[in-house]
Amino acid sequence: MSLKWIDSQDIALALLEAYPDTDPKTVRFTDLHQWICELEDFDDDPAHSNERILEAVIMAWMDEYE
Repeated sequence: MSLKWIDSQDIALALLEAYPDTDPKTVRFTDLHQWICELEDFDDDPAHSNERILEAVIMAWMDEYE
């Protein structure tokens, strides 16, 4: 399954698996963007991200992390 920017919940789960000891509240958007783009299953244009998308990913990751 390839991940797209609209798949915030699935991206959050992939980040939780890739960075299990990282509290999402401490992650900067610049790092978050890079980490998402580096996910093995991520297949979308890095330029199509925006603050709203990154916020949705962080919120979903926080829900899964807690």
